Formats: sequence, C-alpha cells, structure tokens
Amino acid sequence: MRRAAFLLLLVVLSALSRTDALAQTPARTPAPRHYLFSYFKGNGEDGVHLAYSVDGLSWRALNGDRPFLTPAVGQEKLTRDPMVLRGPDGVFHMVWTPGWRERGIGHASSPDLIHWSEQQYIPVMAHEPRARNAWAPELAYDASSGEYLVFWATTIVGRFPATDGQLRKGRSWDPGWDHRIYYVATRDFRTFTPARLLYEHGFNVIDATMVRDGARWLMFVKDETDEPRTPQKNIHYAVAASPTGPWGPPSPAITGKYWAEGPTVLRIDGTWYVYFDKYMEGRFGLVTSTDLEHWTEASDRLSLPPGIRHGTAFEIPADVAAALLARDSASAATPSSR
Repeated sequence: MRRAAFLLLLVVLSALSRTDALAQTPARTPAPRHYLFSYFKGNGEDGVHLAYSVDGLSWRALNGDRPFLTPAVGQEKLTRDPMVLRGPDGVFHMVWTPGWRERGIGHASSPDLIHWSEQQYIPVMAHEPRARNAWAPELAYDASSGEYLVFWATTIVGRFPATDGQLRKGRSWDPGWDHRIYYVATRDFRTFTPARLLYEHGFNVIDATMVRDGARWLMFVKDETDEPRTPQKNIHYAVAASPTGPWGPPSPAITGKYWAEGPTVLRIDGTWYVYFDKYMEGRFGLVTSTDLEHWTEASDRLSLPPGIRHGTAFEIPADVAAALLARDSASAATPSSR
C-alpha cells in the first residue's frame, strides 16, 4: 500500500514538474513576414523601384530609392505599373507598361529580384489595329492549368460605343478612352494564347489585379467611367470561380469620395489590405477589411517612400528578403559615386 502511494506521488510530482517547465518556456515568436512594393516614379522613365515592409504599413525604399531595373523596351521605354509575381518554381516575373500608346507590354524575370533577365516586349494587342494602348498589365498563376494569365486594360476604338464618351461627343480628333480587361495565357513567356476579353460589365474599367481567396478568385478594378454618367474613379471587386471567369458584377465601391486607381492587395493575418494611388492628391491610400463587406479607411496609417506611383505589394520568402537587405546594407555603407 505504501509502495503504491509512493509511486502515485512520483507520478504527480513528475506531472507538476513538466507543467512548471512548460510554463517557464517562452512562447515562440512568429517568424517575421517580408513584403515588397514594386513601384515607379515620375513617368516611369528611370525604372522599377522596390520598398520593404514587415507589417504592410511602414515601407522604406531599398537601394537608396534607385531603380533595380531600367527600361529598355518599347518606343517610349517606360516602366509604369510594374507588377511582380513569384511562380511555383520560385522565379519572379515582372510585367509593366512600356508606354502610353504601346500595343504591347514589358516582361522580365529574376531569381532574386536583384539579377534580371533580358527584357522582352510582348505585343499582346498588335493584332488589333484600332487598339490604342495596353495599360497596367498584371499576372496570376492558375495551378489547375499550369498557366500564367497576363491581363491588362485596352481601348479598342468603337468596340463598346455605348460607353465611349468621346465618340458620343463626336470628337473625331480623339476617339476616346473606353477600356476593357483582356488576357493571354502562357506557360513559358515565349508562346501565348490569342488575346481574349476577360472583364466586361458595361463600364470603362482599368487597373485590374487578381488574388485567390480559397476556392474562388477576386479581381479588384478601377471604374474609369467618365461619360455619359457621373465620373466614378473608384475601386470595386468582382468574384469568379476561375481566373479566366466568368466574372461577376462589381461590388459597391470600397474606396471613398476621392479619385483612386492602381489597386494592389495583401492579406495579412486575416485582414485584406487594398492599397491604391490617390493620384489627384499625390499620395497613396489604404482600406482594410476582414470580410470584404465592411471597409475601414486606413490611409493615415500608411507610410510609403515619397514620390511613389502605383505598382504591386507582394510577400517574399525570408531568404530573398535577407539577400535584398544585405545588399541594401552594403550599398548604404558604400559612398555613392553619384
């Protein structure tokens, strides 16, 4: 009987010891997250810049706010609207607008965002003689098909006359801007499917960006309506089961009573962060939501490098961040020759 009581006491003491040890073990600190923002400045003539953040709110320019890639393709040789996506093989792909009146887009790839491939001009709308432009290209990867979608906004003169405000005014010298979203698909960025219409819901639309949300996809867009009804210039989102659609109608506007464009999206700890260019005010804006229905204005919490124009916010792995930060530190320690 005494032996049994003694053994029971040992078990209780051992359990208490383990509990005490667990109580004294500090909780593991979550691994830091690493985010980048690709952007352009001015008219996009000097190249693509990168800013870094660990919380999605406070961003600092890398490389002394000098470009990581300088433009080399297109007639105007610009790098407006740079969008970066990391593929399943770890390679980063970037697309951008090389000029205001181009019918193609720019593309380059990189393993680390430091060393870039030769730049490529992709003539996505060369087959459309009445196409005026190819603006703000973006990328999405569809794991179900193993393909990248490249999508952008184009005006094709006369294609949607009901919403072409300039045509309605009869200004033959300027046929008007009346965009819709188009796309091509590719596996290797060498061969592409023919361009197809991706988003058309009866209004002038630009600056589409796409993210996956579980089993569905979300597309955030700018309503570029100018004529014939009241100008909109605000951000909405649409939903689809597949990145190629069909896409549903736009949600109510998620931005306020200011003109907004160039949305880009992060999801941080269950909260959606939608950044956008408040281009009439010369600064960036931010709205947040946990349910995509109720949106909170958070622009005053956002700190970005001065002069930033719209691009893409995206998460990067720790090893890529470490290499970029090490390069940044080395660059800061070296006196500039400029």
